[in-house]
Amino acid sequence: METHVTLTVVNPADLATPRGFVHGLLAAGGGRVLFVAGQIATDSDGRVATIDFVQQFETALTNVLTVVRAAGGRPDHIARMTVYVTNMVEYRDRRPALGDVWRRHMGSHYPAMALVQVLALVDARAAVEIEATAVLP
Repeated sequence: METHVTLTVVNPADLATPRGFVHGLLAAGGGRVLFVAGQIATDSDGRVATIDFVQQFETALTNVLTVVRAAGGRPDHIARMTVYVTNMVEYRDRRPALGDVWRRHMGSHYPAMALVQVLALVDARAAVEIEATAVLP
């Protein structure tokens, strides 16, 4: 017996037009599962506008939340998140400021998470990339 799954593309107008990927995929089921593509600190033109680590984290997280909200979700619907950084030492050093950013956008909600240091990200100016999975009602 073959099961057919329908995935709906979620590309918010507030984000840069994707090329070779989509910003999100929404799967129907008991709950709706939204897979949010890795988001970096791009503006609506697809450019990384700052090299500041904390600002990049905040913009990347905001971009993730833009996709979640475009699909009808809230921050607390995010069930899983992976954060990729190019400099773990900077991440650790900036944790107090990153915590402030987190609380402003996510409140006290913490999804299942992974933090991974990588050699580089697709955009040479990017220092942070965040991907997530949300379960929406």
